[in-house]
Amino acid sequence: MTTGFSSGSCRFADYFVICGLDTESGLEPDELSGENFEQSPLRRTFKSKVLAHYPENVEWNPFDQDAVGMLCMPKGLAFRTQVDSREPQFHSYIITREDGSRTYGFALTFFEEVTSKQICSAMQTLYHMHNAEQYDILHTPTSPPGLEEQRRPLSQTRPMLHAAPAISRLQRFNSYDISRDTLYVSKCICLITPMAFPQACRKVLQQLHQAVSSPLPPPLPLDSFIYNILYEVPLPPSGRSLKFSGVYGPIVCQRPSTSELPLFDFPIGEVINLLGVENVLQLFTCALLEMQILLYSQHYQRLMTVAESITALMFPFQWQHVYVPILPASLLHFLDAPVPYLMGLHSNGQDDRTKLELPQEANLCFVDIDNHFIELPEELPQFPNKLEFIQEISEVLMSFGLSPEGNIHSSDGQAKYRGGRSVDMVSDKRNGNLSSPLNSYLLRENETIARLQALVKRTGVSLEKLEVKEDASSNKDSRVQCDEEELKMHQINIHVREVFANRFTQMFADYEVFVIQPSQDKESWFTNRDQMQNFDKASFLSDQPEPYLPFLSRFLETQMFASFIDSKILCHDDEEKEHTLRVFDSRVDKIRMLNVRTPTLRTSMYQKCTNIEEAEKAIEMRVIKIDHIALHPHLLDMKIGQGRYEQGFFPRLQSEVLSTGPTTNKWTKRSAPAQWRRRDRQKQHTEHLYLDNDQREKYIQEARNLGTTIRQPKLSNLSPSVIAQTNWKFVEGLLKECRNKTKRMLVEKMGREAVELGHGEVSITGVEENTLIASLCDLLERIWSHGLQVKQGKSALWSHLLHYQESKEKTPGCLGPPGFIHDTERRKSDGGISAMPPLKISLIQDMRHIQNISEIKTDVGKARAWVRLSMEKKLLSRHLKQLLSEHELTKKLYKRYAFLRCDDEKEQFLYHLLSFNAVDYFCFTNVFTTIMIPYHVVVVSSKKLAGSMFTANPWVCVSGELAETGVLQVPRNTLEITFECQNLGKLTTVQMGHDNSGLYAKWLVECVVVRNEITGHTYKFPCGRWLGKGVDDGSLERILVGELMTPSSENDERMCRTPPMQQSPGMMRRFVTISPNSKPKLNTGQIQEGVGEAINGIVKHFHKPEKERGSLTLLLCGEYGLVWALEQVFQHGFKSPRLFKNVFIWDFLEKSQVYFESAEQREAKPDENWLTRVRHFCRFMRAINNTSRNIGKDGKFQMLVCLGARDHLLHHWIALLADCPIMAQMYEDTSLMKDLSLVNSLIRVLQTLQEFNITLEASLVKGVGI
Repeated sequence: MTTGFSSGSCRFADYFVICGLDTESGLEPDELSGENFEQSPLRRTFKSKVLAHYPENVEWNPFDQDAVGMLCMPKGLAFRTQVDSREPQFHSYIITREDGSRTYGFALTFFEEVTSKQICSAMQTLYHMHNAEQYDILHTPTSPPGLEEQRRPLSQTRPMLHAAPAISRLQRFNSYDISRDTLYVSKCICLITPMAFPQACRKVLQQLHQAVSSPLPPPLPLDSFIYNILYEVPLPPSGRSLKFSGVYGPIVCQRPSTSELPLFDFPIGEVINLLGVENVLQLFTCALLEMQILLYSQHYQRLMTVAESITALMFPFQWQHVYVPILPASLLHFLDAPVPYLMGLHSNGQDDRTKLELPQEANLCFVDIDNHFIELPEELPQFPNKLEFIQEISEVLMSFGLSPEGNIHSSDGQAKYRGGRSVDMVSDKRNGNLSSPLNSYLLRENETIARLQALVKRTGVSLEKLEVKEDASSNKDSRVQCDEEELKMHQINIHVREVFANRFTQMFADYEVFVIQPSQDKESWFTNRDQMQNFDKASFLSDQPEPYLPFLSRFLETQMFASFIDSKILCHDDEEKEHTLRVFDSRVDKIRMLNVRTPTLRTSMYQKCTNIEEAEKAIEMRVIKIDHIALHPHLLDMKIGQGRYEQGFFPRLQSEVLSTGPTTNKWTKRSAPAQWRRRDRQKQHTEHLYLDNDQREKYIQEARNLGTTIRQPKLSNLSPSVIAQTNWKFVEGLLKECRNKTKRMLVEKMGREAVELGHGEVSITGVEENTLIASLCDLLERIWSHGLQVKQGKSALWSHLLHYQESKEKTPGCLGPPGFIHDTERRKSDGGISAMPPLKISLIQDMRHIQNISEIKTDVGKARAWVRLSMEKKLLSRHLKQLLSEHELTKKLYKRYAFLRCDDEKEQFLYHLLSFNAVDYFCFTNVFTTIMIPYHVVVVSSKKLAGSMFTANPWVCVSGELAETGVLQVPRNTLEITFECQNLGKLTTVQMGHDNSGLYAKWLVECVVVRNEITGHTYKFPCGRWLGKGVDDGSLERILVGELMTPSSENDERMCRTPPMQQSPGMMRRFVTISPNSKPKLNTGQIQEGVGEAINGIVKHFHKPEKERGSLTLLLCGEYGLVWALEQVFQHGFKSPRLFKNVFIWDFLEKSQVYFESAEQREAKPDENWLTRVRHFCRFMRAINNTSRNIGKDGKFQMLVCLGARDHLLHHWIALLADCPIMAQMYEDTSLMKDLSLVNSLIRVLQTLQEFNITLEASLVKGVGI
């Protein structure tokens, strides 16, 4: 992408550089390139130097000698003899400056004969030394006779088998002989340009090289051509094409207009040819989610092409992290960087992937370009509409005769797009010529590949189309000014790029609606940038189709998305918008106009790309009609005898002519004052503020620094101090990231209170919570892999935990089982929990839980599960502190500069993690839904009333959001059981009862307590009622609704003594029905408020996104739920029964039922509406009374309310009962049910439940067949 190129330049090229062997300083081995000395001297690398560069310096792009030298010849000098192949190699590279702007380099490396005698004899000497070391045999061409005799016994004493290879190896190593061989050394010519025109630059350099190697001298000295390209060829203006002269032929380059996609001139077709569409899309997904990406290939140009293509396809987003498409061997320590990166690593073609020691792989996407193979991080979400997307790209490729699966035996060097390649590919497949990694890959991705193959079978159609295309292009040939291959490359590029760009315009068609414009002025907005939310993620995600969520929720958290939205906020009108944003916005507007649909209504309908035609036309028009032609090269005033031609040798250029350009030249911009150039450079930067220039300058610098503490490795001297400083920046960066992540997660979790304070959104969806926790796990992995001594396994965190576990299990502590800590500050006893001894806090025990889960196969998975479990138990900070308190172990595993050995930072980091204890996470329970979990159940019966005499056999059945246990018998003497079953999720209800056997089958139960033995979550299900015939409401079973207990002790104690503040006064309800006379009397106002609150709770429940709704059962039957509220309504003004006789609401309902049934017979009220309601009511009453369950009267009332709510009948029934004559008999005149206006308002409130689809938990309506 041409983001932030150095804008001072208006010239096509800034520098011409020559690198190679400096004969003055001789052969210097290049230790940094990491080559070992076992290599024979011809295979070793030696230091290369920048021999010359013209001009000396350009002020808008200062020459960076170290970087250029490293990147022109990343592996240093190479030597060859006449027997080796010496093909010239082209590659491009990129230099990113401190401020994020980029310069491109294009280099052609070729071999030149070594003429210096010293160098040749130095090479010979190296060979003698090497051979002596290899075999302790001095083998010179004319070896003295003594040596011969010494050698003979050697081969006789050895078995002959070994002798032969030894000798042939000797000859192979001794392959340079000064008298017999010609020595060649690599040399590199390079253009450094402000914009990337790889095709044009490649042609310039190839023609220069051709002039050197051809037997005839070039038409003009090469100095003329180099001078021309440096000073007389301008950059093409946007939307125009330019033609200039190479040594042998014209060269055309073109630049897109401001309304088209940004300039991109690398062949995307080649990338797909190398990797296949499926792999490209997976790699693309990794890049969008800012994973660490490592490209691996023998060809520098391939590394560059893949990196540039992937980042170009991201339009309108831009890669914000470390970007080094070609990593010089001396910078290998950068792979240790604990940040997202996109780097390219050169392979020597011999070592396989397993030899590569990569510091961290938990989050790594490894792309072996040459072998068509890609290794993905775990848990990579699917790109939205992946299959349709692949299909669309495949159709584009096949119309150009390219195979969507890529060409596994890719030719070296340039990809050759030829018509009909896809058909060869298919036949090649039939012969089974597939390399093995791909085979397993194809099996894995069977479904997609099947679809692709179906497409390839239909290629018949595409090939006909293809021929049409070729015809068209051959007709145009006379007019087209660049060669056909190049035009085809541009066409493939624009087709594929448009398809990709269209995905984003469709996905983010109405992103503007969700951008949160800052309320304060820009300056303060910028200073608080880290804390502010700039995009309403929750609302955006709630509008998205379900399958998109896993990808989108992670993508919205990336730096590239945040930067994109920032640039949107910072520019107000089109003038200020950066190019990419302007193009993107205009496309989004177009889509909006086309689909005039409601902005929130999104479908996952796949919309294909429609604007390829016009984009393609624009390019063709430019190529047919060239807009600008540059000056022709001409003779320069050179001294006699200079620029002399000598075949095979690059001439010595004349520096006095080349280092200064023409004095008057409309493109050099030398005369322009520096300030204008600075302003131009700023225009390139995306950030624009309404600030005066100095502030803006300061802002831009700071904005850069935010991202660049680690953005770009400096390609210069690598003294230990520089490396230490880099690592220190990493440590600071990690700490900052940890601070921001914890803050963001807390803000999301705490929701409302935080929103009042001006932070972020209200709610957090399940998907989003998962995303945040996954990104926390990635951060921990990166922290744990920073500064590792030796890498073991793919997860650095898990490997540290295993070391810890091993050390603890070797030395069992004196306390209990190994690795346990008996927690002194353990939670004090309280209401129901005194019955349960507290779970011990143990890091090792939590690890064992994870190790026992057979579903988790990988180390990375185990580490993530362990983090989730620790989060849920609120022990993450504590566990990690304990892990890191083993200083000896940390010293053994980590280098001095590692994050985990920086004490202050480590303390702060643990402190940030501690803040998670303020909120409840269920990130373990909700994710591992199929694992087996042990639960412990204790039934607490009342101490007051002789529980010990109880003779019946009790049972319980526990239900949660995910499953239910079925009936479990509880031993009568202990009243507790432990059982294992599949994860129940958050617990919601416990049904309990007994079989009514024995003499004393009456039981007063205070509560039931259930604990998840892995996560330690404890739920309390209050009861406070009798179970038994003829006592209380005669119930033998009850449904109890539970809530998660907070582990803090003071809370529970306070609850036992006095009701807490601000809760309506029905707290005592559970203990009340034992003696009906002590019922707390609520007035009608309080009752109405209670009903209102209960309904409100249910309405809010349904307005939340589905992923984050709590338990509906709790809202219906729990403390102050709907059942309780209606109970208060019906108990108000209920006539006091005679002493010792308990009357229940159910008795009133049954009497009403009898009345209705008889009225129905008499048909006293023929009103059809009334009859339907009566029939409904009586049907439900009968069904509940006939159930086989031994539910008491209050339990039946609860069931009726739940069913009425489910079927939206409650308001009808209230109206019926208010009219019923039984009401007069059983209620005082002051009762709420007799006040018409109150009844009407109650009916209206209940009607609000109409619009919700209420599904009841099975345990609430078991045994009722309605």
